Amino acid sequence: MLTAFAQAFRTPDLRRKLLFTLGMIALFRLGSVVPTPGVDARAVDACVQAAGNTGVYGLINLFSGGALLQLAVFALGIMPYITASIILQLLTVVIPRLEALKKEGQSGYAQITQYTRYLTIGLAVLQSTGIIALARAGQIFPTCREDLIPDEGILTLATMVITMTAGTAVIMWFGELITDRGVGNGMSVLIFTSVVAYFPTALWQIQVQQGWGIFFVVCAIGLVTIAAVIFVEQAQRRVPVQYAKRMIGRRMYGGSSTYIPLKVNQAGIIPVIFASSMLYLPLLASNVAGPDSTWSVWLQRYFVTGAHPVYMVTFFALIIFFTYFYVAITFNPKEVADNMKKYGGFIPGIRAGKPTEEYLDYVLSRLTAPGSLYLALISLIPLIAIVLINANQNFPFGGVSILIMVGVGLETVKQIESQLQQRNYEGFLR
Repeated sequence: MLTAFAQAFRTPDLRRKLLFTLGMIALFRLGSVVPTPGVDARAVDACVQAAGNTGVYGLINLFSGGALLQLAVFALGIMPYITASIILQLLTVVIPRLEALKKEGQSGYAQITQYTRYLTIGLAVLQSTGIIALARAGQIFPTCREDLIPDEGILTLATMVITMTAGTAVIMWFGELITDRGVGNGMSVLIFTSVVAYFPTALWQIQVQQGWGIFFVVCAIGLVTIAAVIFVEQAQRRVPVQYAKRMIGRRMYGGSSTYIPLKVNQAGIIPVIFASSMLYLPLLASNVAGPDSTWSVWLQRYFVTGAHPVYMVTFFALIIFFTYFYVAITFNPKEVADNMKKYGGFIPGIRAGKPTEEYLDYVLSRLTAPGSLYLALISLIPLIAIVLINANQNFPFGGVSILIMVGVGLETVKQIESQLQQRNYEGFLR
């Protein structure tokens, strides 16, 4: 493995890509610690140290690498872009114009990407305004009495909104640069960087709060969890496809065999993000109702704390629902069956057309069941850790963090390995 790393850095073009990616990551982390103009950095540090738990803002703080609670220039992280991408992906199924663009190929995807950028900037303006409003009202750190924004003039607040929005635009640009000139998918690499940056802090908090014994037990369980996640993420059902031979002019076409790879976790981490976003709604409802109302107290007890059994069951059910929902809108068995029939392909033992569509739908439903349970169980690990060892909500070995680390890590290593194999070098693993 070390020899493969050495060979990667000895290859001039691959070395340039790796160093460029590392440089972009360094700039990204720098912007995650530079405070936004108008923020009292000393007061923010004091509140972060006193809070200990990121509460309901944990997922957004995780995607920003801890920059959100620091009110840094890159406080919003990659979250606006993720939200915009998901919204455009869902709208593609609903709006005919977007569906037509998707079918146009590269030019259509370029137009959809441009729409995603515009929507990202709009969401960044809304989210930065909301975060600043929460910071002024003292709702980000409810137990902290520090004045995070000393000057609340309109010019200062406008400067903060513009700075955070510009930070999101710069992050989006970094991601596209990494995709074009670096290694791996740029946005995925930046998300991976944010999660990994938060990882040592979360582990050290466990050691400080629980001692070395619990720390080593958590690390051992974490290794087992990582191995299980790798196993499931790589698992797939290969549906065989046979293409009939066809004579076109004087040449024979077709006659080849291939397969349709259907992953067990076909939906990725999107259902977890959807479910987490839905469970932010009770927090907003409790804020609207007021802290003293019966409705607000009930929501605070069962949904806002994050470790109540009602919250866990609701989270579990939402993940399963959104897994089926997302797989249904991203994989269309009818479209796949029609394309196979159009090009003379068929599944051995299954007639082309409607029977193929029903068979693919049947196989996909059976795969989605264990995939949804797997996502739900992995996502509940941080909540269970809160109950058992009083851990932070961003418990490192579980939830979105472990899924991102394993998924992005595997894809990036595969891309580096493929570039090594193109130059007749050995991969990372023999």
